[in-house]
Amino acid sequence: MSLMPFLLFAFVASITPGPTNILVLTNSQHYGVKNTVPAILGGCIAASAIVLISGAGAGEVLRQFPLVRQVMSWAGVLWLSWMSWQLFSAPAARLSSESQIRFTAQAAALLQIVNPKTWMMALAVVSLFAPASDHALRDVALMALWFLVISIACLMCWAWLGKAVNRVFRTTVAMVRFQRLMALCLFLSAWAGILV
Repeated sequence: MSLMPFLLFAFVASITPGPTNILVLTNSQHYGVKNTVPAILGGCIAASAIVLISGAGAGEVLRQFPLVRQVMSWAGVLWLSWMSWQLFSAPAARLSSESQIRFTAQAAALLQIVNPKTWMMALAVVSLFAPASDHALRDVALMALWFLVISIACLMCWAWLGKAVNRVFRTTVAMVRFQRLMALCLFLSAWAGILV
């Protein structure tokens, strides 16, 4: 395995905007970085596990049975569309209250399971970077571990960005506009995986 190209790929896959990144940013905006760490860990551990599972053979199943892949993709898109509507339609009073639905570790992990971007990334990692050696499973496990470390660092950046948003958007109207912009980004990122 060539480590540097893999690390660069893992960084780009983790730092670029996607459903998980947007939900981490929004959660951090409302509840702070510390309260967002469980969602970050849940999402990153699940994504790393998917890399490991793909390398252990599940990726081949998704290639051989496109219907399974399609069902997973549509389930993810529908769930993310519902979540984006919840963000978009949240009234101004709820944006800063504790009654808003949090992005939990379990929700972040589930999102990785139904997120087509995560599975396509895992399949790309395995097909591009996994060596064909006598210790292939060990090497894929090492890749999954590196991916875990990099994805945690990248999602922490998104969480810190969410904290900074509160300093920039100080009025309720500005916060609602930002919330709606994030909801639209979430919606578009969900559908982009299906339409592209």
